[in-house]
Amino acid sequence: MPDSLNNKNSETLLSSGEPPPFYVMHGESETPILLVCDHASCRFPRVLGNMGLDPFARRCHLAIDIGAGSLTEYLADSLGVTAVLAQYSRLVVDCNRDLMDPSAFLAFGDGIFVPGNSNLKQSQKDLRAEAIYWPYHRAVDTQMRRLMTDGVPPAFISVHSFTPVLNGESRPWEIGVLWDKDKTLRDIFLKDLRELGFMVGDNEPYSGKAPADYTVDHHGEDSGLPSVGIEIRQDLIKDAAGVAKIGNIMHRILESIPKRIRLDQYRISA
Repeated sequence: MPDSLNNKNSETLLSSGEPPPFYVMHGESETPILLVCDHASCRFPRVLGNMGLDPFARRCHLAIDIGAGSLTEYLADSLGVTAVLAQYSRLVVDCNRDLMDPSAFLAFGDGIFVPGNSNLKQSQKDLRAEAIYWPYHRAVDTQMRRLMTDGVPPAFISVHSFTPVLNGESRPWEIGVLWDKDKTLRDIFLKDLRELGFMVGDNEPYSGKAPADYTVDHHGEDSGLPSVGIEIRQDLIKDAAGVAKIGNIMHRILESIPKRIRLDQYRISA
């Protein structure tokens, strides 16, 4: 296997001129809502080449949550709220996994083998984590604590998308609401989306109680904030028209949150 697939000989992962591991939108907003998007991009660092994948695999749902980044950007701009988005593919390192989880460096999924993640050494995993994973999570933590310091503790919303078919099985849900310890935001999203006629999964197609939901667990729930993960089926947000349609619906729900729950009763943990 060529060294470029798994970065065997590189001391740095991101070279000069490449995008940083994350970007922040509306980083001075005081609105008590924080959006995050772990899987916003299908970009690979140049040193990793194509990780042994063909063009389809590099853009499929294993590499990126299709439409999730665009939806997060749409909501951040329409609401004027802070958002933190990862800028590299989840196949490089999955920012929504504990680093000890094997799927943090996915080698095989949904029938696709990922040569660039085959037999990675711990030093190679550490390099990716230091370059991408930890800077992203530090940025999320920085914005969360800034919002807490500036005023009312924020509601924490993680935006994802899911494929309509996985491992040959169709998934009936249009939107999933993922939650674990706190049901406050879960109740709001389930009620409003179901009233609009959507087929909404309550901890489906994934569960917020699963250890794979790292970002919400680590930042939102561990800090005692009202937190939720929102999963949109990818065919609903695959283009600009779909993003705008779902974005306008999500906008109205998100905009109502500070009026519907007492965010000032939450206190962030040290």
